[in-house]
Amino acid sequence: METILFLAHTEADGSLAQAALEALGAAKTLALNLGQANLVAGLVGEQVQRAADRIAASGPARFLGVTGADFAQSRYATDAAAVEALCQAAQATLVIAPATSRWNRVLAGVAQRLGGRVDTHVTGLAAAAGALSINRWYYRQRLEAVLQRDQRPWFILVDPGSHTPWQAQAGAARVETIPVSLPDALKRTIVLGLREPAGEAQTIRPDAALLFVAGAGWTKKQADGRTHVKEAEKLILDCLKLTRASLGSSKSLVDLGSEGQAVLPFLTHLNQVGQTGSTPRHPKGLATCCHGEEPHAVGWRFINERRAINLDPNCGWAHGKADVLYVADAFAVVAKVNELLAQGSSKS
Repeated sequence: METILFLAHTEADGSLAQAALEALGAAKTLALNLGQANLVAGLVGEQVQRAADRIAASGPARFLGVTGADFAQSRYATDAAAVEALCQAAQATLVIAPATSRWNRVLAGVAQRLGGRVDTHVTGLAAAAGALSINRWYYRQRLEAVLQRDQRPWFILVDPGSHTPWQAQAGAARVETIPVSLPDALKRTIVLGLREPAGEAQTIRPDAALLFVAGAGWTKKQADGRTHVKEAEKLILDCLKLTRASLGSSKSLVDLGSEGQAVLPFLTHLNQVGQTGSTPRHPKGLATCCHGEEPHAVGWRFINERRAINLDPNCGWAHGKADVLYVADAFAVVAKVNELLAQGSSKS
């Protein structure tokens, strides 16, 4: 019989992030499908009672917690010790965790310590005849594989956005505190503080409802024979501010800087979608001034509703890759959208 450990770390305010609730939904569904599996919740953070109460109704047989100031911040040595202690206390054979930057750094090492195996970029979990199989992606999510493993414990990192988050009213949970001994050698790394861009300068928002993708057409010559990079910059940033969208970019656009051409200064390779860039997951996506070649289709495969603005009705994006194509000038369309959004926000 499998023992499934749902593993999560708390946020700065003691809550659980959306990605953690998605992993919990996957773990609970898997426990039901396996039949005889036990579900245990393991939480790490400075305080975990609030997080445990939030998921009390999800049905774990036990709530285990590793708490204290030493576990407030992400640090490999202390996080690894905490996860190892939770796995041993739960006698876990399967560990389901959200693929956050904190867990991505740690779980492979813990799997090695416990003689287990680890898989990342998991987007699907299925159980048939008591056997578990997972769907995961390789090569920048261009190749999908279905895997089964006999090795235990098996650590499974679930990609955010690939599962429905667990939802229910909060309750009251009894948390068993798991002691973890931390010698000074494990606490040499110290977090001095956090630096982050101002809210209006933040362009990457994984939880945004809309992904706005800018293509190289924004920096090319327009109908008057001139480039309008400053105007493009203002239009895009105003749209992001009004919609709270996340910003993506084609590879060709972020590469323009190395070619000596005019670029949008707020774009980096971190914004790149497809063709060795990220594969985002958002409810909706809007491609503007993009060519729409196959790499974009790969990068956008998990967007639920894909729309594009392009002057060329024969653009590759228009043929089977976009749900809706607006044959229009992106400068004019985005300017009008910004105007309507501004009017709506002023009324509210």
